[in-house]
Amino acid sequence: MAVKTMTLNNLEVAILELRGSFMGGEETDELKAEAADLFEQGNRKLVIDMSNVTYCNSMGIGALVGLHTMYSKDGGQIKLCAMGKGIKNVFVITKLISIFDVEEKREDAIHNFQAIEPVTN
Repeated sequence: MAVKTMTLNNLEVAILELRGSFMGGEETDELKAEAADLFEQGNRKLVIDMSNVTYCNSMGIGALVGLHTMYSKDGGQIKLCAMGKGIKNVFVITKLISIFDVEEKREDAIHNFQAIEPVTN
């Protein structure tokens, strides 16, 4: 299993813990399916823990960008956390670091969500 799902406070904050390589295969499909399922259940605060990701190519990054778009269109947010140095460098080089909210630790991402007030229209 490449994606482990956890939720806090009755789905208020969801955590997807990724493992292995994300290169556009089954693991990337699993990530998209898990996130879409959480989104459909009403989750709008998603933490993606990348501490155990060993490799992420353009297909994996494309999946993350797609999830970011899905969440942000409906007032949600995604925070990435615990990126390894190599993966973080890819996000810096591609300037995606300015698009995604990246935290050093999972606890920081969760805490920073709790400080955000929900957007009401």
